[in-house]
Amino acid sequence: MTLGLGAGLGAMVVGPAFGGAAIDVQVAAQAREVADKSRPLSVLLPQGSRANLGPVAAAFTAQTGVKVTLKEVHIDQINAELMLNSVLGEAKYDVALPATFGVADLVAAGAIHPLDNYAARYEPKEFRNAMLYQEGDRFDGQTYGFQTDGDAYVMFYHREMLHDPDTQARYADRFGYSLATPNTWEELDRQIRFFNAPAAGRYGGLLFRTPGYLAWEWWVRFHAKGYWPLSPDMTPQIAEEAGITALEELIAITDCLVPETSSLGLFENWSRYAKGDVYCNIGWGGTQKYLNAPQSPMRGRMVHGPTPGGRVRNEVLPAPYFNWGWSFVVSTASTQKELGYLFALFAVTPAMSTLAVRQPDGFFDPYREEHYRDPGVQDAYSEPFLKVQRATLKGAIPDLYLKGQSEYFQTLGRGLDRALHGDVTPQVALTRVAQQWQLITSRAGRESQVKRWSQLRSKYPPDARRLLRDVA
Repeated sequence: MTLGLGAGLGAMVVGPAFGGAAIDVQVAAQAREVADKSRPLSVLLPQGSRANLGPVAAAFTAQTGVKVTLKEVHIDQINAELMLNSVLGEAKYDVALPATFGVADLVAAGAIHPLDNYAARYEPKEFRNAMLYQEGDRFDGQTYGFQTDGDAYVMFYHREMLHDPDTQARYADRFGYSLATPNTWEELDRQIRFFNAPAAGRYGGLLFRTPGYLAWEWWVRFHAKGYWPLSPDMTPQIAEEAGITALEELIAITDCLVPETSSLGLFENWSRYAKGDVYCNIGWGGTQKYLNAPQSPMRGRMVHGPTPGGRVRNEVLPAPYFNWGWSFVVSTASTQKELGYLFALFAVTPAMSTLAVRQPDGFFDPYREEHYRDPGVQDAYSEPFLKVQRATLKGAIPDLYLKGQSEYFQTLGRGLDRALHGDVTPQVALTRVAQQWQLITSRAGRESQVKRWSQLRSKYPPDARRLLRDVA
C-alpha cells in the first residue's frame, strides 16, 4: 500500500537533524532563500521513477513554494537526452537523473555541473556517510551527483524448485553435494542445466541476452575468473584465456534459458519471470519490487543471493556488482543551478529518500542505512531481499567509471552479441573489442585514463583487490 505524503513522513525514521530541524526541513528553508518562485524547477527523470519522485517534488513545493515539473523519458535514453540538451545549449532541465554509469561521460561532455562548492556550503558534515555506495558520484576528483538508487545486481531463485526435497535428493545423487544457492558461476550453470526441462514446462534461467544488457553478465563472469579487465597502463586483458572462457560459458548456457530471452527488455523480463516456471533470474531491487508486489504470482516464492563469483587460488572470489543506479545531477545549461542542487539535496535526505524508495510503484532502491529500518521499505522489498541487497551494495565492484564508458561497454556488448549469434568466434569477438578499446583509450587521452583507472582499481572491494591479477 502506498502511504500518503503526510502518513509517510510521520511514519518514517526522520534521521539526523541540525540547527534544531530535520535535514529536509533545513534544506527547504535554504531553498526558499535562493528561489525565484515565479519560475518552475524542471527535472528530467527515467521512466518508472515518477512514483518515487512525485511525493518528494510535492513536499518540496509545499515547503518552498517552488513548482517542480517532472518529465520522464525512456530508461535507455535519459543520458542521451541530457547530453543532447547540453550540446544544444538549451536550459530545458535544471536537474536530471541519468544512469550512474554515464556520469563520467556527461562530465567529459560538459553536460553536468560540479557540486563541491554547493556541498561545502550546504551539506551537513558526514551527510553522505550513510550512503552505502558512492563510487559513481565523483569523477576526476570532483563531486557531480547524489546516488539515489541502489542498483546492485542480485540473483533470484525459485524457492519451491530450490527447496523441493525430491529435487534436492536427485541433485545430491547426481553431483555428490547439496543443492543450495550457488557461490560460483560454475555452480549456477550446473543448476540451470539441471532445472531446464522445456518438455515439462520448466526452464533453467532468464538471464538477459539483449546487446545492451549482455555485457553486464560477462563482466561479472570475467572478474570471477580472477583478472583485471585492463592492465595498469590500460592495455585490455579481456581477450586472453579468462575472457574467452567466460564468453564461451555464457554462450553455452544460453540454450538452457527461456527461448525468448534474447528479445526481452527490462520490464518484459520481470513479467516473464513472474509466470513462475523459471528457476533463476538476475536483476535489481526494481525487479524485486515488481515480483514482490501483492498481485505477483512470485511474491514470497523467491530466494536471493549475490551474483556468483569464482574460485581463484583455492578461494571463492565474490563478485557483487553495481552496474546501474540513477544519480541526481545539475545541468550545466540550467539557470537555477543552486536551487537545483538544493532540490537534489532535499531529495536524498533521510526522510525524503525513504519516502521515495518505499513507493511500491517506483523503481528507486535502498541506498542509505535509514532505508533498511523503514517498515514501508521492508514491506515493498521483503527483509530477506534487503539483507542480500545491502550486503551487495557494501561490497560491490564498481562499474567502469572512465571517460568513454558508454563506448567501452557498447563496443563490448556488440562484440559479445556477435559471438553469441555465431557470427564470429569468442576469441575473434574479444580481440576486436580489445583493439577498439585501445582506440577509445587513445581518443580519451591515455595518460588521463591510466590515472582514472588506477583510482578506480583502488575502489574495488578488498577481496577483489587481493585476488584479481594482471596477465603476466
